[in-house]
Amino acid sequence: MLKYFVRMLKALNANSHPGELAHAFSFGMLLGFLPKTSVLWYFLFVLFLFLRINKGFFFLSIVLASILAPIFDPFFDNIGYFVLTMKPFENIFRTWLEIPFVAFTRFNNSIVAGSLLFSIVAYIPFYILARFFVLFWRKTLQPLLVKNPLVKAFMKTPLVKKLVEITQQANLS
Repeated sequence: MLKYFVRMLKALNANSHPGELAHAFSFGMLLGFLPKTSVLWYFLFVLFLFLRINKGFFFLSIVLASILAPIFDPFFDNIGYFVLTMKPFENIFRTWLEIPFVAFTRFNNSIVAGSLLFSIVAYIPFYILARFFVLFWRKTLQPLLVKNPLVKAFMKTPLVKKLVEITQQANLS
């Protein structure tokens, strides 16, 4: 986990394109909100691993959204129930359930359907927020943190020095 956190901080401070980081955050939020008991989650996870996104940002945003997901489950349940019980979609959902292996995606679960629909709709706002955060970090927060005496003192502690050495050695190999 430390490795992904270090990668995320490097990406924030490096010349990584802000869009790459924002897509990683948005994809991670999408996966973090989805229940992990569905084949859909694993399919999307593997698919997103093949995309050119920052993996550190991706994995940390999955963890962040997974922590927040239980809070939003009643909301996801309401969205999913509303969509799954709509008359125009009834025949489509019935047909999908008859297709082999599609039922393993658990799309007919109201929380899975609601969280997927919410995540798809919220993808663009997550992307915009993440992109603004990256730009704000690079222009405002990072220069302030570098000059902060508390951060300088923290970086001089033996434990932090050792962690920095370990991560630098891991990056060389």
